[in-house]
Amino acid sequence: MSHGSSSAAILAPRSRFYHGPFGRLCENLPPWSPPGFFSTDEPGIDAFLLDYATGTMVEAPGFTSGEIAADADERKRLDEKFDSKIPAGYTYFGQFVDHDITFDPASSLVRQNDPNMLHNFRTPRLDLDNVYGRGPHDQPYMFDPEDGAKMAIGKIDGTDLPDLPRFGKRALIGDMRNDENSIVSQLQLAFLLAHNTLVDRARVLAKKEKRKITDNDAFEQARRTLRWLYQHIVWNDFLPRIVVDDVYKAALTLKKTPDGRKIWQAGLKDVYNWKKQPYMPVEFAGAAYRFGHTMVRNSYQTNAPERGFGEFAPIFDNNPGLDDPDDLRGFRPLKAKNAIQWDWFLDMKSSRAPFFPQFARKIDTKLSNALFALHEGPAGDKLNILAYRNLKRGWALGLPSGTAMAEKFNIKLAPLHAKDIDALWYYVLREAEASPSPGMGRLGSTIIAAVFAGLLKGDPHAWINVNPGWTPGKDPLLKSGANGDNRDDKSWTLASIIRIAGIKADGVGLE
Repeated sequence: MSHGSSSAAILAPRSRFYHGPFGRLCENLPPWSPPGFFSTDEPGIDAFLLDYATGTMVEAPGFTSGEIAADADERKRLDEKFDSKIPAGYTYFGQFVDHDITFDPASSLVRQNDPNMLHNFRTPRLDLDNVYGRGPHDQPYMFDPEDGAKMAIGKIDGTDLPDLPRFGKRALIGDMRNDENSIVSQLQLAFLLAHNTLVDRARVLAKKEKRKITDNDAFEQARRTLRWLYQHIVWNDFLPRIVVDDVYKAALTLKKTPDGRKIWQAGLKDVYNWKKQPYMPVEFAGAAYRFGHTMVRNSYQTNAPERGFGEFAPIFDNNPGLDDPDDLRGFRPLKAKNAIQWDWFLDMKSSRAPFFPQFARKIDTKLSNALFALHEGPAGDKLNILAYRNLKRGWALGLPSGTAMAEKFNIKLAPLHAKDIDALWYYVLREAEASPSPGMGRLGSTIIAAVFAGLLKGDPHAWINVNPGWTPGKDPLLKSGANGDNRDDKSWTLASIIRIAGIKADGVGLE
């Protein structure tokens, strides 16, 4: 379908009165088109985007990620040039969060589709529906058949090591995308195990207090605690690593009211606001939040016991001809050598600098070679080139230019060079590349912080609305843990999920 059709308008009409599943932050800004093109129907735009993606946005032209994984000198060169100081685990936590708030099953990233049909089937809330699905009554196969309050857990074939529950190769989880690679699949597994730990704690606490507790009660108590801890981690651990500090502080603040109470207030309502319930802005979903694609490395060390120190596994080896390639792609049973040793991916007490944790790539205009030629679609399909796919999607959605959005919100313009394009996704990456902060620049930070603050404020079940004074250290199920849970609220991070789950931080398997 040509961009000149009304598809983008139907997807997210340019009206401030529209409050559907998708909407626009900047309904009054015109769509961006590539330089030299004056009509969105002109032939050649598609070829321009493809040439730009393949000629400008790749780290090391001419290599596959498998070749880079095997070439120590090339790995070292790329690491020194492109590594950030953000632990690599947050790359995949960002992916996990994305799968929690957006999902359009009709809009496969490997198929052409009609944008008229784009619909967000995910609740735009940080509610872990990618973990819990529709719950134990509607999707009982996701739950432990011997304990209705707990999530089902599988095992790696021939071992006692945990894996996602599977039927054949298919993971029985709330969102199949959380099995796309071995790292995000094990984040999903960590949340399942953490829920089960919290169920046990709810029962122990009830017994200690001499009160009865049903399976449903235990499930709901565990789910609420895990959801609130997850929301806390997203806001207090993940976002500060990504967005500019003063933008982050302005986006959501705990304010004292004249009568002495404290309430959470969203401070960027001029950027993102909603009338009845939050919607998913296309500028966020189609551009700004796609920054995580630039954080993916070509390869990772996975664990010491099974694969070994100094051995690198490609995230994708770009070789679709192999039936069982030795890489970290998903949608298949986990292998022990691909089990994640979390102190190699997160900054934990047992991490051993300078080797660990491994770091994510910088947020910049270069994507790793692993994402240059994915094998999700037919060989030779242009949509296998992720940079092209993102540029094409933003163009098809009628997103404004980065410059126009920055001017609208009175943000200092990014230093675009003559070769740079003003597509919103590329613009926020170029801005991040030029920023002195380790994450995003100011426009990208403003979009991301405003949307996350708005999603939290718009969720009637979020901790900031139900119990504004809640902190992890005050939660009965988190206080009662004996697994080394944090006592200092400032240190409740993604690593806390690993500890609550009972996963070994410095090895493979469960404690």
